[in-house]
This record gives sequence, structure tokens and C-alpha cells, in this order.
Amino acid sequence: MDYSVLEKSALFSGVPAAELRAALEEVPRHIQCYDKGETIFHLMEEAARIGIILEGKVEAQKSFPNGSQVNVSVRGPGELIGPAAVFSRNHKYPCDLVAITPVTLMIFRKEALLGLMQQNVRILENLTADIATATYMLQQRLELLSYSGISQKAAFWLLMQARQTGKQSIMIPGSVSKWAMVMNVSRPSLHRELKKMETAGILRYAPPAIEILDMDSLTQVLSRT
Repeated sequence: MDYSVLEKSALFSGVPAAELRAALEEVPRHIQCYDKGETIFHLMEEAARIGIILEGKVEAQKSFPNGSQVNVSVRGPGELIGPAAVFSRNHKYPCDLVAITPVTLMIFRKEALLGLMQQNVRILENLTADIATATYMLQQRLELLSYSGISQKAAFWLLMQARQTGKQSIMIPGSVSKWAMVMNVSRPSLHRELKKMETAGILRYAPPAIEILDMDSLTQVLSRT
């Protein structure tokens, strides 16, 4: 198989190619494909499998009794799905994981991944870092969803990206439609609010990028009621 995606993945980053191949030969795993729209892991399903995305994209979706849905995150090639749930005390997937394109996964059972971590401490470090990063991003996501206004959500997301990258030119994640989905707002409403901020001189809206022109004014958007 082609190991190039695995070598660049979060789990195996820094592991020499020959060492990675040898390690994988020693543990059980299998390749599984999913069609677009197919659910890979179900909400509250027993969490026993961890996947590395080889091809395609997966979205974590959380549905609520009132019929609303929050799109928690999107993951692509090289990224992990399911590790936090598998290693949690609850052992349940906290949301549905759905293929938003045709997806190919390499699937491990918990015991197999533990075996890999025992063989190579770098894999253990990588998994720990991945889970910690996912937890941090979830906290940021919850803060984003705490804002009620669309302009506030957009401002918070842009400021968060600017702090993380150190840049004032921010790439839109995938497309404006996908970005709107991440923030759980409609695309037309997001587009309208961004154009208002552009007219006010706060930013330059030129997909696939947004340039922050006035950081102070963008920060002030967060305090609007």
C-alpha cells in the first residue's frame, strides 16, 4: 500500500518510513471504505475502533432532541478519528462521524494501537498531542458557539486564527459554505455580515482569504449586543 499519507499523519509524524512499515506489520488493522453520507461511528456506540483517514473527509455531527444539529469538526487525510472516545472511561462515541465525501480508513482496535505505542514512544507522544489538541479546539468551538450574533462568531473565529498563525490574512476553511457550517450559520447570512464588516473597513473579504485590516475594531465586534 501507499504509506505516504501515514508517514505525514498526526499519529506517525516523525517515525521513519522503514520503522513505520515494520511496526504496522506486527499489529492487526484493516482498510475500510465508506460512501458519502454513510455514518462511520454512531452517537453512543461502543467506542472500540480508531481510524486514520487515508482518503476523503469526515464530519463530526451532534444532533439534539429539538432537531437542531451542530457540525463539530471536519477531518481529512492523515487525521485520526475516535481516539479520545476509545481511551475515555465512558467508551462511547460522543457524536456521529459521517463521511462527507467517499472515505477510506485504516482501522485499528484499541489493543493494536496500544501495541504500537509500546513499540515506539514517538507514537505515544503523537497520540497524546492529538487528543490534547482536539480538546483545546473543542473548547474554542464551544466559545465560538456561545456567541449569538453571526458577526460575533465570524470575528471570534478570525481572531482565533490570527492568534494561532500570527498572520492577518486568514484562509477560509474549504469554502464559505463549509465555514458557515462549522459556525452553524447560513451561508447567505455569513456572507452578508462579512460584507458589512468590509464596508466598515474592518476586513477585506476576498475568498478564499480574508484580510484583517483593523484588529481593534474586529475585537470590538465581540462586545456587540
